[in-house]
Amino acid sequence: MTFKTYVTGFSRIGENRELKRALENFWRGKISQDALEETAQTLRKKHWLTQQNAGIDLISINDFSYYDTMLDAAVLLNAVPARFKQIDDELARYFAMARGNDDVPAMEMTKWFNTNYHYLVPELNREIKLILDAKKVKQEFQEAKALGINGKINLIGPLTFLALSKTTDNSDVFDYLPAVLDVYTELLKEVANWDECVTVQFDEPVLVKGVDTAMAERLNTSYQRLASVSENVRVAVVTYFEHASEAVRVLVKTPVWGIGLDFVYGKENIDVLQDFNEKVLIAGVIDGRNIWLNEYDASLSLLTQLTNSIPADQIYLSTSCSLLHVPYTIENEPESMVKNWLAFGKEKLAELTFLSHVTGKKELSEDEEALLLERRNVLAAKKSDEMIHNSVIRFRMKIDLGTERSAKFEDRIQIQKKALNLPILPTTTIGSFPQTVELRKTRSSYRQNKISEAEYQAQMKAYIDECVAFQEEAGLDVFVHGEPERNDMVEYFGELLKGFHFTQNGWVQSYGSRCVKPPVIFGDISHPEAMTVEWIRYAQSKTDKPMKAMLTGPITILNWSFVRTDLPRSEVALQLALVLKDEVSDLQKAGIKIIQVDEAAFKEGYPLRAEKVVDYEDWAVKNFKRAVSTANPETQIHTHMCYSEFNEIIDVIEELDADVITIETARSGNELLKIFRDHNYQNEIGPGVYDIHSPRVPSMAELKAEINSRLEVLPVSQLWVNPDCGLKTRRWEEVRPALQNMVAAVKEIRAEI
Repeated sequence: MTFKTYVTGFSRIGENRELKRALENFWRGKISQDALEETAQTLRKKHWLTQQNAGIDLISINDFSYYDTMLDAAVLLNAVPARFKQIDDELARYFAMARGNDDVPAMEMTKWFNTNYHYLVPELNREIKLILDAKKVKQEFQEAKALGINGKINLIGPLTFLALSKTTDNSDVFDYLPAVLDVYTELLKEVANWDECVTVQFDEPVLVKGVDTAMAERLNTSYQRLASVSENVRVAVVTYFEHASEAVRVLVKTPVWGIGLDFVYGKENIDVLQDFNEKVLIAGVIDGRNIWLNEYDASLSLLTQLTNSIPADQIYLSTSCSLLHVPYTIENEPESMVKNWLAFGKEKLAELTFLSHVTGKKELSEDEEALLLERRNVLAAKKSDEMIHNSVIRFRMKIDLGTERSAKFEDRIQIQKKALNLPILPTTTIGSFPQTVELRKTRSSYRQNKISEAEYQAQMKAYIDECVAFQEEAGLDVFVHGEPERNDMVEYFGELLKGFHFTQNGWVQSYGSRCVKPPVIFGDISHPEAMTVEWIRYAQSKTDKPMKAMLTGPITILNWSFVRTDLPRSEVALQLALVLKDEVSDLQKAGIKIIQVDEAAFKEGYPLRAEKVVDYEDWAVKNFKRAVSTANPETQIHTHMCYSEFNEIIDVIEELDADVITIETARSGNELLKIFRDHNYQNEIGPGVYDIHSPRVPSMAELKAEINSRLEVLPVSQLWVNPDCGLKTRRWEEVRPALQNMVAAVKEIRAEI
């Protein structure tokens, strides 16, 4: 038998980040809109043909986006907030919604389920009239059809769209379900005229979080209607990142053509196969979130289980989720042992088609047998490789388990206030300053041995000098060294630790043009020498103001890496906590009084199923606390968290027991801060007062209003003032005036108080 194949979604940034460069050049006025659109069309064509040439049967259309597919869905539905309506140019309006401009702030941005991808949060209210804008969908469908692509149209499902939206008038998001269904119904009627049989994929990952009675009713209502629009339209509802057992039991009773389930991260999906009847199963068997070679024998065993419940001709083999979450291809990577263990997006297409051809065969061809044997040999060699296992680390994991600091917060904070002697509303930044072209060039030249160690050190220290001088001039209270030596907040540490592998071109989109290159954790992690001490010690020598040392926390390193699968994630986190514990001790010995341990990605590692949350919280909190457990009472521990639903994790934040937490609140005002107030949170907080994801420079008056709004929620004694996040992606022309305005606003407020 040969299974048909299906890819949930594909990368859109380009093999060499072509879209990133085109977007940034367009925003800077270096290329025209026509040139940007030409790049986009070229990339779509390449990506479709790559999938077609790999033998994929159903290829995604409309998974391409200039910025984000949730934002695209909002535009499709005309869910455009009123503040953007005065922008006549459609593309300018689109980018204003994503990034803001001088006149309007951007829409809120947050994490896509438990990934490091960010989406724009749609805004709904009773004043917005939802109507269809199908231009993008139709254009891309016609492009693909002209190339002979057998495509399916990807859309964000109505329930996921609404569940991830917010309202601005206290209405309920699901009040808008009838209007959303009206628009989608109209779209499907149009689609029915585009070809004889069109498959439409509705992404509904929200269903993996569980389906209560109300959601089950909405699910039934939605797909009874959408799947009945036309015989020319086949509707597939696709879930991913976990199991969707409850949803399946509803969907099988609707007229949907297919149901997509993730068998990599939702193994419990196997238990609902008996409910499928005649529905097509889109079986996510190739891992779309991690980069390890598929273990063919395990997948073949799973497929045998599937075919015991569902006829093979009712099954499409698929990726577990969109390949947006993995790099494009390993073809551009240098040879290494670790490379032999990896499969990126393009390679996963080949794995998918291989499985489709060999499953259920009584006799394999010579080539198929050879490929299967080669895969077995590679995986066997990997399991026994001495690079992976370290007995000393394993022993320490059993004995070094302390998690508590030597004093309680209420005692520590009094000691710290005397030691640091900071004013009310102390000002600081999150850590990084702009990563200039010159900095990147210097680091690149050093890596390529084009400049000496001494020259590299001199240039890095010169930049630190500039950062310190600017902070003195601006009047900040707690300084940072600017992180010129760091390419990325995770990659920098991984390069100094054993057990990590780094790709050269393993880029993954985080949001818009922002890409990250996650490290690969393949083996036991050790800490050969101090990683940050010399840089921070040098920076501290240049000022009498306290210099804040910056570390990336164990959970963030874990969640922003591609992690080995032969060890539980909790144990990998423990190894990371132990090496950071050593670094905290080293920094203290060097005289550093403030240490920030960033947990920007703490929330995104959360399980999507409520029943699995407690276990994650337990080991995640313990490993953060373990990392800082050697901090003396007078050492102030900060942490930073990016976009999160803090109401869901406020108890956990309290358990982390950081002396100061900085959070991103600029796009949501003081609403997030109210959660801390209502919870009677006692530790200190630095709520972001301006959005670093936008190029706009806030005025002093605007910043003063933002700070005063925070003071309406929490007492002045508890608050710090800082930007939303690190400043590495911004330009100095934006950073200087923004921070100067921020400090000036604080000084006025201090005088008034």
